[in-house]
Amino acid sequence: MEEAEAPGDSLGLEVILPEEGKKTPSCPHGPTLLFEKVCKGEEKSRRFFACSACRDRKDCSFFQWEDDKVSEVRLLAREAENRAKKPGFTPQESWTRFLQFCRLPLHEKRFCADCQLLLLPAELATHSTHSTSLVTPAQLRRPSLLLRPLDNKKSQAQYLFTERSARFLLDSLAARGYRKLLCVGTPRLQELIKLRNLEQKHEPMKSLLLDIDFRYAQFYSRDEFCHYNMFNHHFFGGEVRTSSSVLRAFLAQSGDEKVVMVADPPFGGLVKPLANTFSLISQTWRKLQPSDSSATVMPTMWIFPYFFEPRILECLPSLVMLDYQVDYDNHPLYKHGKTGRKQSPVRIFTNIPARDVVLPKEEGYRFCSVCERYVLSLNKHCTKCNLCPSKDGREWKHCSACEKCVKPSWKHCQSCGRCALPGHPCGSGHADQGCFNCGSREHKRKACPEKDTHRKNRFQTKGKKMSRQNPLKTKRKSGAARRARKSLASAVQ
Repeated sequence: MEEAEAPGDSLGLEVILPEEGKKTPSCPHGPTLLFEKVCKGEEKSRRFFACSACRDRKDCSFFQWEDDKVSEVRLLAREAENRAKKPGFTPQESWTRFLQFCRLPLHEKRFCADCQLLLLPAELATHSTHSTSLVTPAQLRRPSLLLRPLDNKKSQAQYLFTERSARFLLDSLAARGYRKLLCVGTPRLQELIKLRNLEQKHEPMKSLLLDIDFRYAQFYSRDEFCHYNMFNHHFFGGEVRTSSSVLRAFLAQSGDEKVVMVADPPFGGLVKPLANTFSLISQTWRKLQPSDSSATVMPTMWIFPYFFEPRILECLPSLVMLDYQVDYDNHPLYKHGKTGRKQSPVRIFTNIPARDVVLPKEEGYRFCSVCERYVLSLNKHCTKCNLCPSKDGREWKHCSACEKCVKPSWKHCQSCGRCALPGHPCGSGHADQGCFNCGSREHKRKACPEKDTHRKNRFQTKGKKMSRQNPLKTKRKSGAARRARKSLASAVQ
């Protein structure tokens, strides 16, 4: 997993959310995001545009300083590159091909593993040297098992829910009366909904999958799938109005069709733009509610590692973290079994009341009557903190000096005045760095009352020419520096 926003990020970049109505340059992944390199004190900084979905320039090379004047030739070259990287078929063409494919006899239904494409008979000759195989009706209903998962941790990593986790999510939401699920980056949940509807043993549910993987357009209609980038709330395909109308139609509740959003972003994704996207979806949902509705926030489940809790709650304070451990079939660590880690760090952040999400007793969860929520059995209630404090599934211990519960492997350090891992570098924890803007140790840069003044001064300062160095390209740290950073990260986690 790529802990891209973990404390101590060497790039020191901050995302500047786009202003409403203001256009930004686009790359093949849609509108770019504006970044600012955070510098200490009065050191000059500069803003730049970069890809919203890819954190590595090897995956998307787009880069532009905010104050750069781009020539017409460069703009035309950019547009040509964006067009060249579009999917080979429009969503409507893909759906038409799927209907034709379904009408084929079983021995003619073939899938190209090299091109990740359902093949029509006239296309077989073109793919004669590729690896192809027959496709069964069961595989058509489970495209996540047929398609090769994308595995780039910094952009489009696809880790798919296990059957256990997917069924838990679906059963929990169905029990709460939700009949429409907006699946943001959760293709396996979409599949399970459609399979359950075919069984006709449960109340029918509707689903809409929003995903950056355009390959799913081969299996779903326009009312079931939209090619979408959750990092910038962008619909692909040059049919933004059509896709937006599909989303709006889905979010509009009628009768007892309660809507809920379930999102499973790549773990290397930035929290701030993701939270902004989910807020925009929630705002659209709110506008479509009846005038007499008292609901103000769309019911949401955000699947993410527990150590991002402070970032998530800072952006969306209405969410709470549940103890349920989400696991994945194709992740080397986050799954059950001999080859997996015993405790998955992936959790559910939700604004659905925690007491209403019943966690399975047979998997080791219990109800805490004081906290009024379900927790892991090892998450013992602390009478001093008045909560069940554990975040990682282990039993935590209370430190009287720190006046809070800490991980069992931590020890109180008299020199640092806090608990940390044994053998940690004393005095060099991130808590001692203080504010980058004014140097105060009483607060961080984000809470600095002089933050906006410093930012304004940095951009208005004239004189010495600023460096043209690309802030995404940083000098590789020494081995000692990397070991120190790793130690700090471990202490935080």
